[in-house]
Amino acid sequence: MKRTKIIDLLATQPGGEVCTKGWVRTHRGSKNVHFIALNDGSTIKNIQVVADAEKFDEEMLKQITTGSCISAIGKLVESVGSGQAVEIQATKIEVLGTCGADYPMQKKGQSFEYMRQHAHMRLRTNTFGAVMRIRHNMAMAIHTYFHEHGFYYFHTPIITASDCEGAGNMFQVTTKNLYDLQKDENGKITYDDDFFGQQTSLTVSGQLEGELGATALGAIYTFGPTFRAENSNTPRHLAEFWMIEPEVAFLDQEELMDLEEDFIKYCVRWALDHCSDDLAFLNQMIDKTLIERLEGVLKETFVRLPYTEGINILQEAIKNGKKFEFPCNWGDDLASEHERYLVEEHFKKPVIMTDYPRAFKSFYMKQNAETADGGSVGYKGAAAPGPTMQGTDVLFPQIGEIIGGSVREESYDKLMAEIKRRDMDTTHLWWYLDTRRFGTCPHGGFGLGFERLILFITGMQNIRDVIPFPRTPKNAEF
Repeated sequence: MKRTKIIDLLATQPGGEVCTKGWVRTHRGSKNVHFIALNDGSTIKNIQVVADAEKFDEEMLKQITTGSCISAIGKLVESVGSGQAVEIQATKIEVLGTCGADYPMQKKGQSFEYMRQHAHMRLRTNTFGAVMRIRHNMAMAIHTYFHEHGFYYFHTPIITASDCEGAGNMFQVTTKNLYDLQKDENGKITYDDDFFGQQTSLTVSGQLEGELGATALGAIYTFGPTFRAENSNTPRHLAEFWMIEPEVAFLDQEELMDLEEDFIKYCVRWALDHCSDDLAFLNQMIDKTLIERLEGVLKETFVRLPYTEGINILQEAIKNGKKFEFPCNWGDDLASEHERYLVEEHFKKPVIMTDYPRAFKSFYMKQNAETADGGSVGYKGAAAPGPTMQGTDVLFPQIGEIIGGSVREESYDKLMAEIKRRDMDTTHLWWYLDTRRFGTCPHGGFGLGFERLILFITGMQNIRDVIPFPRTPKNAEF
């Protein structure tokens, strides 16, 4: 008999014989009747299988323990208990896979740290089932949004010889024998005998290649894995994560911020429309303000805040007694605590921060016009004491920075001047510079860490809990 998914059974009217299969959440029984809560991953909700003890072998029923896998055939009837509309009165049960007492995901509650040690089994729990279904839906939302808005899905390389300058330490890719490395007269490793004939790494960003796509197709987006070899043991960092990076030709700073806000709101709206059961569960079990916060994002217009004004707000807060661990003077790269203060305490809504100091932003960002005293005037005329770049970072409650974006410098001469000022090696950037030599155009884009989006949508507190198998320092299990 053909299997019906539990999500479909729960939406079916009582009557008729059905077959379903799944994993046992709970099993309680008496001399006369057994109640089995079954889940197949298609929904957060279980279906109850009711088995008359007299009709089934006692030894077989003993094998139905938490985590075991069964097939159940029976009549779909109206449930007499609360919590579900229908249940299955079983006529046949087959144990497909037994589960011993050492099953690591027993019914009793375990800490998230414990479950990370059993990441291959935690996916079967209610919490991680909900998170992974939401993760799928967010991927669908992203593809749908860009498709509907005329973007082309563009595949950038995972193995690269460029590092998107300053984006992070890189994992090297090599076929060389690490115990017998060839070196030149200066003691540097040579790569002539390596697979690609040069030093290569796993990508930290597809942005530079994405800019090539935008100057040919007009509007593209990437969505793929990226890698950062940073020894960061924080709740916000992974060594392997997924990035969404749209790039758009003929886009100015105002239009870029419009895109960032519209895109984020679309994803949040998709989650509320398509993941209501899973969000309700997470709202009850993980974060009781989750749905309210998501709905709040849709109601609010994001604040557009020049960095210089943001620094003034933070310094005023310090004068009034606010304590921060890290300094926040003009020219400092803001820490998460500063970003969250602006979003959660001062404005109480998402913020797009603009016009950052040149000192800690990337070489490819467009520089604002400088004033006679060496400062600059950025978004909406906010005066700054030093050179600033047209960055547009979106800051969210509980997360801090969720999007990092900018208008890109389209002028070859200005871009080269910035590269020289930073004393950068352009050996592997010749192809990127060609975009400014041959038909350059104004353009801009942003990068969104997929896992940080999932953190916000689910209310989870650690980024290691929104990806199936987290890669972090000293951890590459599963």
